[in-house]
Amino acid sequence: MRVLVVEDEVKMARAIRRGLEQEGYAVDLAATGDDGCHLGTEVDYDAIVLDVLLPGLGGFEVCRRLRAAGRWAPVLMLTARDGVADRVEGLDAGADDYMVKPFAFGELLARLRALVRRGSGERPAVLVAGDLRLDPAGHTVERAGRQVALSAREFALLEFLMRNQGQVLSRTRILEHVWDFNYDGLSNVVDVYVGYLRRKLEQPFGRPLIRTVRGVGYALEAG
Repeated sequence: MRVLVVEDEVKMARAIRRGLEQEGYAVDLAATGDDGCHLGTEVDYDAIVLDVLLPGLGGFEVCRRLRAAGRWAPVLMLTARDGVADRVEGLDAGADDYMVKPFAFGELLARLRALVRRGSGERPAVLVAGDLRLDPAGHTVERAGRQVALSAREFALLEFLMRNQGQVLSRTRILEHVWDFNYDGLSNVVDVYVGYLRRKLEQPFGRPLIRTVRGVGYALEAG
């Protein structure tokens, strides 16, 4: 999943990004409300973590503008302001959830998972495709009842494929959601990681899982 974190406190922003990346998320950072509004409008994020007190546009106004622009990625607002009026204003601005600083990172992760499940389209708590089962909260994957160990990036790629089961996803779209703007490694990184998944989830079981659409990308199809 790809997440935008809009936070002007450098240490806080880096800590959130580090924690989310360890869980397999692709993370983009913005330090001002204007930058956050621009990125949130131009990029298709799966969720947005948005501070309230920001240079330039405040978090409430950023959220209002995103909604006005037809951007409906779930928004989790973070703030040191814990008054009821502040929470009401944030939710009325279009936010989906609200957390007060300081917070436990585990709770932040749980709230993000809940928001992603409530996003557009069907987003169950546990993803199932044929005999394949992925639990985002437990960070576990099973096929035919056998657990399969995946790296954080392999897990993120599989989750994205499963959330879009049956759809042909271009390499560009996969790269945008599973990696981030700063990635400058191998140009064929998507193909490399699909190969990793095939070795772990197809070869030991003797059944196909990910279909290659030549010249386009990949689709997860598990009957």
